[in-house]
Amino acid sequence: MRVLLVEDHDELATWVAQALRALHFTVEHAPDAGSAEALLFSTHAGGGVGAAGPGSDYALVLLDLTLPDRDGLDLLAALRRRGCRVPVMILTARGAVGERVRGLDLGADDYLAKPFDLAEFEARVKALLRRSRQTELPQVACGGLRFDTVARTFSVHGEPLPLTPREHAVLEVLMSPPGRTASKDKIFASIFTLAEDTQPDVIEVYVHRLRRKLEGSGAAIVTLRGLGYLLEAAGA
Repeated sequence: MRVLLVEDHDELATWVAQALRALHFTVEHAPDAGSAEALLFSTHAGGGVGAAGPGSDYALVLLDLTLPDRDGLDLLAALRRRGCRVPVMILTARGAVGERVRGLDLGADDYLAKPFDLAEFEARVKALLRRSRQTELPQVACGGLRFDTVARTFSVHGEPLPLTPREHAVLEVLMSPPGRTASKDKIFASIFTLAEDTQPDVIEVYVHRLRRKLEGSGAAIVTLRGLGYLLEAAGA
């Protein structure tokens, strides 16, 4: 899952990004409102023709309000007017009741005042994503492979499946849901940021590693030439 962090304080942005990566998120950082809009409405971020909606490749936006080029609340209002439905959690030092009410009224899904406790922040992120994905099944299965969509953990025949963060991200794309083809470009866009110097062909490396780890699981990653990859029950 990709998260957009809109925060102009570099030290805080680094701290929050590290916490999110520990939860297996891919973090894209925007230091100002202009950069955030460019990412949310770019083709790379799901805003191209035929996409599910502006910013739809992001699972969550974390938004500071005191940005160098524009007030965060103005940015939030503009995003909602333009049809961006991605869940937004405001992270700000402006914790007055009036600010909270205005932020929620403009379309924020949660509001957390700085300074905040890391454990509370992580719990709120998980709760917000649970609410935004409440129509999904809590457990998704493919052969003996299971994905807990709430805890975002994988298991094989009841045992935890050890994965690196990148492997976890690739498998999550393929598992949401299994049996649906995911192009190499889509997987790449879901787990890498624009700032990273790498190419979509690196996905082949992670698919190769996952195939080895899924041996005996009853699930297999199939290559569809020219289309991408799909996850299906072995022998299906």
